[in-house]
Amino acid sequence: MTGPAAVVRPVGEHALLVELADTAEVTALYGWLRARQASGGLPPVGEIVPAARTVLLDGVADVDALARVLRAARPGPASAASGPLVEVPTVYDGADLPEVARLWGVSPEAAVRIHAEPEYVVAFCGFAPGFGYLTGLPARYGVPRRATPRSSVPAGSVALAGPYTGIYPHPSPGGWQLLGRTALPLWDAARTPPALLAPGTRVRFTPLRGDTP
Repeated sequence: MTGPAAVVRPVGEHALLVELADTAEVTALYGWLRARQASGGLPPVGEIVPAARTVLLDGVADVDALARVLRAARPGPASAASGPLVEVPTVYDGADLPEVARLWGVSPEAAVRIHAEPEYVVAFCGFAPGFGYLTGLPARYGVPRRATPRSSVPAGSVALAGPYTGIYPHPSPGGWQLLGRTALPLWDAARTPPALLAPGTRVRFTPLRGDTP
C-alpha cells in the first residue's frame, strides 16, 4: 500500500523504485500491480521485481505516468492473495524441528501443526535461483538463523529464518532452521518458467508421514 510511508524514486531513465515500510506492503503492492497489468490498467512496464522492502519497475516507457499511478495506489491485503496456489507435500523430520519447537514452547507435533496451518505467499525471490521468501507465519513464531550455518543443505529442505519460510531449490550452504523436506522440484531448467515459486504465488504445506515425501 503506497501513501505517505512509500517513496517512489527514479532509477536511471526507464525504471522506478518504490520503497515501502515492510514486506507485507511489498506483497500487497506487487499483487495490485500485477492485477492492474493483466487488466491493461497499468502504463507499460517490462518487469516488476519485489524485494524485502522495495518494488522495482524496470523497462518503463513513461516514468512520469507510472509514478503518478504508484503514488495514488492504495492496495489492500486482499491484493496479496490472488496468485496461483502450490501445495507442498512435506515430511516434517528436519534436524532443527526440536529446537524450533523449544523456541516456540510447544511439542514438535504442535510445531508441525503451527507451521502447516497458514497459507503462505511468496513475497520475493533471491539467494539462489528458485528460492522464494514465504510470508504468512505469525510474527511471534519468527526464529533466528543458526549460530553456525551448515556447509551443505539438501535440495527440498523446508526451513525457517526470521519471519520467512523457504525451500532450498538446490544443495547449498545455509543457516536456516530445517523443519522438513519435500520432493517437489523447485527449479527445473526444462520447465517454463524454471522456478516453481514466483512472487505472488500462494503456498500451503501438507504434512506427510513416512520415510519419503
